[in-house]
Amino acid sequence: MPKQEPLSVLGLDIGKKRIGIAGCDPLGITVTRLPALFRESFDKDLVKIKFYCRDRNVKGLVVGIPLDKDGKLTSQAKFCQEYGYRLAKSLRLPMALVNEHCTTWEAKEKLNLSNDRSGKIDSEAAGLLIEQWLNEGPDLLPENEISFSGN
Repeated sequence: MPKQEPLSVLGLDIGKKRIGIAGCDPLGITVTRLPALFRESFDKDLVKIKFYCRDRNVKGLVVGIPLDKDGKLTSQAKFCQEYGYRLAKSLRLPMALVNEHCTTWEAKEKLNLSNDRSGKIDSEAAGLLIEQWLNEGPDLLPENEISFSGN
């Protein structure tokens, strides 16, 4: 896939306890790791993510989904896909799904951390998702074209 047209996006590494967050500047030059969000309810998470979107003038979401080694959806991938879908619809932002199969491992290696509970690894993984998206795609889908089949 061709490189993406740079724009300000928010990368999300969605987990059950935390959401790693990173942002990209509108030129696609700098990817900034932001403090991870410690999950609460969807509505409370949405308020916090909405703040980042407004503060950074975000134009799209890049959501990681952990596919298995064969490229198939895992139960966690389905959860991330649905959660990202709900966020994109609520925020009225386009979204791209990116395979995050090895991003957490790569983030742990890069930061030389293994059992971090601060969210640094999660936000590093979110930054890696943005870098992957900038280099490989896929295109952002407009929020009115996003659908979740649950399959």
